[in-house]
Amino acid sequence: MTKLKIKSGDTVKVIAGDHKGSEGKVLKVLIDKNKAIVEGVNMVKKHTKPSAQSPQGGIVEKEAPMQISNLSLLNSKGETTRVGFRMEGDKKVRFSKKSNEVI
Repeated sequence: MTKLKIKSGDTVKVIAGDHKGSEGKVLKVLIDKNKAIVEGVNMVKKHTKPSAQSPQGGIVEKEAPMQISNLSLLNSKGETTRVGFRMEGDKKVRFSKKSNEVI
């Protein structure tokens, strides 16, 4: 199992790809595919068939997953940072390598 440094609910910045520079909140992390879905970033148009929930069908815009390697975590000051792990007492915590603060 791979250990990812990004969790859902984190604020991230896109550092590579078509959406470079945009920021958003992580909605979901797909651990098995090493991807994350970021709110308002990497929007795609999805064609949906008419169903019981949406009898009209049509085109829906939603976020597509993007590689975690293209994302960088933002600290409390809003700057990108790398993530490290350390033990504080008997608890394992994530910390910002730039400012050394616990995330």
